[in-house]
This record gives sequence, structure tokens and C-alpha cells, in this order.
Amino acid sequence: MAEEEEAKTEANGQQQAPQMRVLGQFIRDMSFENIMAQKGAPSDAQPDVQVQVNLDAKKRTADNQYESAIKLNVTSKVKDGDATLFVLELDYVGIFHVDNVPDEQLHPFLLIECPRMIFPFLRRIVSDITRDGGFPPLNLENIDFLSLYRNELARRQSSEAPKMDA
Repeated sequence: MAEEEEAKTEANGQQQAPQMRVLGQFIRDMSFENIMAQKGAPSDAQPDVQVQVNLDAKKRTADNQYESAIKLNVTSKVKDGDATLFVLELDYVGIFHVDNVPDEQLHPFLLIECPRMIFPFLRRIVSDITRDGGFPPLNLENIDFLSLYRNELARRQSSEAPKMDA
């Protein structure tokens, strides 16, 4: 019965709703450096945590399959100094099967919706790694992937804009 409705929808020329399935997710690359332990210094200092997020997506060889990656760099320094407490670099990837997304909407879909699906798992990994590294668990705030995407588009457009000579 559902197949008949899909056939009717296609026959009427209406577009089907976008569909996405997570086929897998994995850590492509990870590095955690506990600088304080290497230096033998006490880790009771007040931390200043800086988080950088980069996104990447690419098509896989299979039909309608894509990779969406969140690249996270976390640096924690002593609040009142230059000493680094720890550095965490994590490249977390999701593999997705995507159907019924128009080509002009595919790029934002892969860089907004797909990262949104895998982010809770990345957050847990970051929390576990920092805790296991001897620090309080770092609980990342939610990331607004739409704003991140828009900011990146604006940055690219401003860097491509012709410069005016005064």
C-alpha cells in the first residue's frame, strides 16, 4: 500500500521527502596529548578551553553514499598563563546513504544535517577521552551547524570579493 502511494506521488510530479540513513561512524584520526603530565606539573590550574570545528564531506564510490566529517581541535591552557594543559584532535566521520535531496541542497545537507546526527557520539568520545586523560570530562556545548555553515559561506564570499582601491 505504501508503495502504491509512492508511485502515485512520483506520477503526480511531486518530489519525495529527503531520506538519510547512517550506515556507519568511526574515528578516522585522534590524538590526545596530556601536556601537564608530560611536564610533571600539577593539573589543579583553572583551564581556558578553546574549541575549533571544521566540517568536510565527500561522495563515496557507492551510489548515494557520502562521508561527513567533523574535525575537532580542542586546546586547554591555564587561564592566567601560557601553559598548555592538554590538546585533543579528533576527526570523526559518519557514512550516510542519502536519497531524494536535490543537487543544489546536497552540500548544505551534508554539512548541516549529517554532522548534527553524529555529534552526540563525538561529544561522548571527547568527554571520555578528557576524563580518561586525567581531567574533568569536557562536555561540549551543542554546535549550531547551520550557523557554522553560513559563516563559512560568508567567509568564502568575502575572500573572493574583488578588492577596491582607494
